[in-house]
Amino acid sequence: MKTLQQLAQQLTAIPLTTSWYLSDLGEARGKQELFTKQAPQKLKVLREHALIESAISSNRIEGVVIEQARVGTVVFGKSRLRDRSEEEIRGYRRALQLIHEQGAKLPISEATILRLHKLSHAGAGDAGQYKTKDSNIIETHPDGRVRVRFQTVTAKKTPAMMREMIAAWDDIMLERRVPPLIALAAMNLDFLCLHPFRDGNGRASRLLLLLQSYHLGLEVGRYISLERLIEVNKDRYYETLEQSSNGWHEGQHDPWPYINFVLFTLKDAYKEFESRVGQIASPRGAKAEMVIDAIRNQSGEFRLTDIERACPGVGREWIRTLMLDLKQTGELTCKGKGPAARWTYQPRQVQKK
Repeated sequence: MKTLQQLAQQLTAIPLTTSWYLSDLGEARGKQELFTKQAPQKLKVLREHALIESAISSNRIEGVVIEQARVGTVVFGKSRLRDRSEEEIRGYRRALQLIHEQGAKLPISEATILRLHKLSHAGAGDAGQYKTKDSNIIETHPDGRVRVRFQTVTAKKTPAMMREMIAAWDDIMLERRVPPLIALAAMNLDFLCLHPFRDGNGRASRLLLLLQSYHLGLEVGRYISLERLIEVNKDRYYETLEQSSNGWHEGQHDPWPYINFVLFTLKDAYKEFESRVGQIASPRGAKAEMVIDAIRNQSGEFRLTDIERACPGVGREWIRTLMLDLKQTGELTCKGKGPAARWTYQPRQVQKK
């Protein structure tokens, strides 16, 4: 709310880096329809893969993890869940499914935000309810020291400030006083600073980001997991969030580090999307291509479990078969045997004639 208000009242210039991101995203959105008409089977696999990655990564950022072997069952299955972590991951998948199915038809409203939190925080007694006690964001250091990294809005003020934030978004969308993509990132910052729930604020913020992307015509989150890209850059995520939240309560903060992080994430998602769909599907199949891409993106030695982590939902034996195929072609070398074996990727050299 503070950021949206600040920009609506004082935006006179946009940083150069931000302008570049807006230009790149405008171009990517223009190509979106072209790419989504290609290779239907590949797009289907990308959607399934993104759904798994988003549910796993968004929860893993908050320290919620499950056994690798249970990923497919928890995300897509109907079997009984074992614990709270599995409930939250399946709940997040249901929230994602709601957004993907309804897209821009799902309004950006207080009711929607509460509904997304209720789904993604499944099993908690206060799921879908604002916090009732004041809470701050606490940072714990490895040596045991703790500090208040950010003092959030009080529980008493939270409902009113949430309504103000949504009203500010609606006004900006109506009057276009702020470029919509900048407003999207600004509202994400405001939401995290408001910290409206006792728990699950980070996950709710990422669901809201995905929903707002749909409202602005950016559908890349359907095929590429925004949550995974945030997790990959988690240190930068927290760094820019802290930079931009300093002085937020007084409206004297610098929102651009975090705004640029969000825009970078969206740009990175489109870059990956075009890379995966820009070429006609290879005869190996889309899932195989994902595994091979994950292998080629490894730096230095890695284990089979590293590829499993990068490709949730793909069976271990399928991954092992592809790795052995690449070993025969000379693209992979292996030291050791079994799960502890360490692999190294070596690009094949093209011989000049």
